[in-house]
Amino acid sequence: MSYETLNFEVKGTIGYLTINRPQAMNALNSQVIGELTRFAAEHKKSSLRCIIITGAGDKAFVAGADIKEMESMTESQAAQFAKSGQDAFNGIEGISCPTIAAINGFALGGGMELALSCDIVLASEKAKFGLPEVSLGLLPAFGGTQRLARSAGLFKAREMIFTGGFYSAQDLKEVGIVSKICSPETLLSEAETMAALIATRSPVAVSIAKTAINDGFDRLLKDGLALEVGSFGKLFTTEDQKEGTSAFVAKRKPNFTGK
Repeated sequence: MSYETLNFEVKGTIGYLTINRPQAMNALNSQVIGELTRFAAEHKKSSLRCIIITGAGDKAFVAGADIKEMESMTESQAAQFAKSGQDAFNGIEGISCPTIAAINGFALGGGMELALSCDIVLASEKAKFGLPEVSLGLLPAFGGTQRLARSAGLFKAREMIFTGGFYSAQDLKEVGIVSKICSPETLLSEAETMAALIATRSPVAVSIAKTAINDGFDRLLKDGLALEVGSFGKLFTTEDQKEGTSAFVAKRKPNFTGK
């Protein structure tokens, strides 16, 4: 697989995806969105244990959508552009293994929406978040109005979207979006440490847990609990479950295979 606006490499069981348009602060144009969509499709059933997503350079994770490309769009073209962004981020959210967003600078507009589609968010002390679309006469349309409300709550989502303001990593840690704040120098190594820990766990259990969390979130509690029960039972058909429980009883480290 090859990309022009993305860099992807694998080290052991961990993947590293970098949005690579540093000259444009990694802004999302149609090409980037298309390549993210293709990447997500290719890794929907990933054999990797974790994927770290970051941006090239030290200024931006993703500074937003490419405004120059949007400037002359018609209504139907704009709607299709929004749909393509949603499709890409739905795909990222649907990757079977966990994804960690390592926010190394500006995560604005589409950049913040990309972060919200990841499973875990780590941020540099210098990171800046925001959904400034209303300052351009727009609204967040790559999932921002929906995922932010579900992640930070309705009132915080309204504040952030209506004001279009910028927020620090600490601000977003306080509402539960950012898991950990790191120095710029240690951000990637902290993400690697977390990915490495995840990689020691049963990949099939982690993947099924991810599905249970994501699919159950919008359901009634009783329906989510039923989903959890079914997911738990399903794990007892796997080799990982047998290996994990046997290793625990034998007081040894498990050797998970993801089967």
